[in-house]
Amino acid sequence: MQAKNAPRYQQIAADIAAKIAGGEYKIGDKIFARSSLASQYHVSSETARRAICVLCDMKIVESIQGVGVVIQSPENAVMYVRQFDEEYTISAMKEGLIEALNEQNQRNNEIKNQLESLLDTVTRFKALNPFIPYQIELTETMNHIGKNLSEINFWHNTLATVIAIRHQEELALSPGPYARLHVGDIIYFIGQEDCIIRVEQFFSGNR
Repeated sequence: MQAKNAPRYQQIAADIAAKIAGGEYKIGDKIFARSSLASQYHVSSETARRAICVLCDMKIVESIQGVGVVIQSPENAVMYVRQFDEEYTISAMKEGLIEALNEQNQRNNEIKNQLESLLDTVTRFKALNPFIPYQIELTETMNHIGKNLSEINFWHNTLATVIAIRHQEELALSPGPYARLHVGDIIYFIGQEDCIIRVEQFFSGNR
């Protein structure tokens, strides 16, 4: 039994308690002296003393002057082992959750940095290429179907310039003011960044 996040003396106390609970020691048996215990677990005498104190406090063993450390209660040893396991299982789960949250926060920060980098790249790309066209496909629920660009005053209402209209398989470049709009047409236009919103609102009637 080794709960790596528990102090060493508690690990030793729990290990001895587990051996008592498992029947390796009987009531009245004398266990190692402090120096022998320190040597067995490769710890200092002080650490061994603290482990014995824990077992004494839990009434698992009794330290009798002139006799040594004597097994007192296997039942208390069983209770202590269960308590130790539960306490450090919860502690380990807590540490695991904290570690998972830290990893998630790190991933979120990485995603945030990548998103900021992407937005910065897009902004710089648009600055270098201001005439990349936007597009909108006309549906039967939109306004101005069947009318031409002149009738709807497209530029005055949207501040966008139509550079092409695709009607079925035909692409009309630089269509004139009398180009008529049909359901399914795709209009290509250029303008300021917010012109796409004005065009969508113009055809949807939500201005």
